[in-house]
Amino acid sequence: PSIDVVCTLRESLKSNKNYIFCCQSCGDIVVKDRKILRVLPLPSENWSDLVEEWCCHPDPFARSTLHPQHGDCFLGDTFFLLNSGNESHVPESPKSKENTRVICKRCKTMLGETVSSDTIKYYVTEVMIQLAEGSFSPAPRSQFVQSMVAQCLLELSSAKSTFRFTIKGENGKTYILIWLLNSDTLLVESLGSSSSHSIFTPFGDILMPSSGPVGTWNAVKVLYQPSIKCRNKDLADAWENDMGVHPLKFPSETCLELLLILGLSTASLPPSLRCMNSFQVRNSFY
Repeated sequence: PSIDVVCTLRESLKSNKNYIFCCQSCGDIVVKDRKILRVLPLPSENWSDLVEEWCCHPDPFARSTLHPQHGDCFLGDTFFLLNSGNESHVPESPKSKENTRVICKRCKTMLGETVSSDTIKYYVTEVMIQLAEGSFSPAPRSQFVQSMVAQCLLELSSAKSTFRFTIKGENGKTYILIWLLNSDTLLVESLGSSSSHSIFTPFGDILMPSSGPVGTWNAVKVLYQPSIKCRNKDLADAWENDMGVHPLKFPSETCLELLLILGLSTASLPPSLRCMNSFQVRNSFY
């Protein structure tokens, strides 16, 4: 694309570099000047359930935990783990699920959750990562969210050959059913065709980045169904029990933001292109 809204964590995080972690919504610094010594991928969230299939003896990992040390960053599907260090926004002794939420001190946005007394899970849609010697350059909220989600879909579909996803909140509720249709869409907007740019979101930005009189954007095309307030419950239940469907977890507020972004994008398409069977169509930029 002509403008990179955000690059993937695997591309942006390098060993032996100092980074600043900022709240994406307001720019407040969450972790200041942290030197990352190791960047390591985590196994899937349900990896321990498969150990019985791997081992003919008792689980050798039963007492092991994957907690990062101070210079580590562990990457999951939709989150990364950092050692909490002396971060002031971390609850000292969480006693309930609500108390494990990590909240931005300035804008009160949920950034992640405490995993243990020394480990924090930050969601990739809530935190921007910058080199310590660089300057903070915030991305528009709706563009950042759709870019990060699109990258999650691309990476997982490539690594695991799965194309159906459920978007879940940290509360365990399913908000959206997504079917990745293709990942090689290129959208071109010629001079004078500015209808898509006129679609403003409630976040104060537009759905598509601006790149001058002629714009090109890489995009993924997805089919989706809302799954809130018992909508599409039968389909959601069927997907829940389908091993070919991969769950993606984000903060519940972000799930609602994503659903709104999907709806606005669908509304920008010609009526004949908005639906395929019972699914709605959407292009997500990355």
